[in-house]
Amino acid sequence: MRSLYRRQLTMMVSIMLLSFTLLAGAFMLLSYRYIIGETRDSVIRNAGYISSFTSTYYRRYLTLDVQDEFYSSYMASIAMISNSHIIVADSAGTVLFATDGSRFYTDVGQLPEDVVDLVMREGAYNGMTSLGGIYPERRYASALPVTNQIGHLVVTQGMVLVAASASNLSEMWASTATIFFFSAVVVFLISVIASTLTSAYQTRPLIEMAEAARKFGQGEFDVRVTGYEDRCDEVSDLAESFNSMANSLEKVESQRADFIANVSHELKTPMTTIAGFAEGILDGTIPPERERESLEIVVSETRRLSRLVRRMLDLSRLNALAESTVTAQETFDLTEVMSRVLISLETKITDRQLDVDVQMPEDKLMVWGDPDSITQVCYNLLDNAAKFAAPGTAITVQITKKDGKAHTVIRNLGATIPPDELPLLFERFHKADYSRSIDREGVGLGLYIVKTILGNLKESITVTSEDGVTQFHFTLTLA
Repeated sequence: MRSLYRRQLTMMVSIMLLSFTLLAGAFMLLSYRYIIGETRDSVIRNAGYISSFTSTYYRRYLTLDVQDEFYSSYMASIAMISNSHIIVADSAGTVLFATDGSRFYTDVGQLPEDVVDLVMREGAYNGMTSLGGIYPERRYASALPVTNQIGHLVVTQGMVLVAASASNLSEMWASTATIFFFSAVVVFLISVIASTLTSAYQTRPLIEMAEAARKFGQGEFDVRVTGYEDRCDEVSDLAESFNSMANSLEKVESQRADFIANVSHELKTPMTTIAGFAEGILDGTIPPERERESLEIVVSETRRLSRLVRRMLDLSRLNALAESTVTAQETFDLTEVMSRVLISLETKITDRQLDVDVQMPEDKLMVWGDPDSITQVCYNLLDNAAKFAAPGTAITVQITKKDGKAHTVIRNLGATIPPDELPLLFERFHKADYSRSIDREGVGLGLYIVKTILGNLKESITVTSEDGVTQFHFTLTLA
C-alpha cells in the first residue's frame, strides 16, 4: 500500500522535474535564438563592411594586394573586434587570404562549391557551416560578393566571408546546465522537507481517526479526535464530522444497551409472576380457594407479555419498512379515521367516566399518509389520554387546517408531567411513573411507535403539560 507521503512526494518531485525541464528547454531555445540572431546580425554587418571596403580598394588600385599592409591591417582589426574569421577569395572561390585578427593564412584552399554558387547566383550566403572542413567545427558564416560597376556592366571581382564561432553558446549552455543541476538539487531537498512536513500535518489526524475507528470496532465509543478545531480547513471539518458520527454511535450503543435492559426487565417481570403463581398452584402453596384469583393474575400477565411482544413486532416492522412507509402514501379522510378510533375506545372512555369534546370539520378532511399507520397513531394517543385522564374530566379532540397542514390536538386533564420528563416520552420503554406504576398495562412503546410513524411520514409531533393539562399535537399534509 502506497502511503500518502510517498504519493505526495512523488507528485511534487515529478512536477518539479517537469517544471525545470520545461524552463531549461525554453531558456535554451530562447538563448539559442538570441545568440544566433546576434551572431548572424554581427556577421552580416561585418561582411557588408568588408565587401564594401574591398570593392573600394579594387576601384582605387584596380587589383587586390593581400600583402598590402593597410588592407591587411583593416581586415585584422575587424576580425579582432568582432571575434571572427575573415576570408577573402576570388570569384571562383579560391581563398586569397584569411585572418583571425592575429594571424594570416594564404594556404586555406578552396571554398565549397555550394557556397560559391549561392553567392554568385543569389548574391549572399548565410548559415551554419564548417566550409567543407576548413573549420573543425560548425560556425555561422556570411558571404557576400565583391562587385564593381564598369560602365553599364556589373563585374564580380571576388567574394568575402565572415565566420563567427558558436562556442559562447556552448559555454552558456554548460553554465546553464550547472546552474540547473544545483538549483534542481536544492529545490528537490526543499521539496522533500516540505512534503514530509505537509504530509505529517495532513496524515496525523487521519491516522488518529483510523485508530479511533479501530477502537470503535472494539467497543470503545468514548474516543474522540481533538485538537483540530482551529485549523479551519477540510481536516477540521472531517474531524468534526467524525466526532459527530462518534457521538451518534455512542448514543446508538447506549440506546441499544438500554433497549436490551428494558426488554429484559419487561419480559422478566411477567414471566416471573406467571412462574411464581403456577408453581404455587402446583406445589399447593396457594390454597384452592385462591387458585382462581391466582389464575386471573397469570392470565393478566400473559396478556401483558403478549402485548409487549406484539408492540415489539410492530416496532420491528416500522423500522424495517421505514422507506416504503414514506413512499407508499395515499389520501384518506382524517375525520373518519378519528371517528372510528373514538368508537373503538368508547367502552374504555365510558368505564373511566370521561367525556369527549370533539372539534372536527363536518366535511371530509383529506390528507396524505398511510391510513393504517395513522389509525394506530390516533389509537395510541387517545388510549394514552384516556388512561391518564382524571375520572370525570373530558378529553378534547381538535382538528384544524392551517398552512397546507391538518393540525390534530388531543388534550386531557390529569397529573402534570414534569418538564424534564417531556423529551423522554417518545423514547422506547419509557414510562413516566415507575414508582406508582400508574400504567400497569403499558410497555412504554406506544408513543415511540407514534413518533416513528410520523417521522417516517416527514411529519412532526409535540407534547406540552402545564397545570394538569397534557396536550399532544401532530400534523399531516393536506391532500
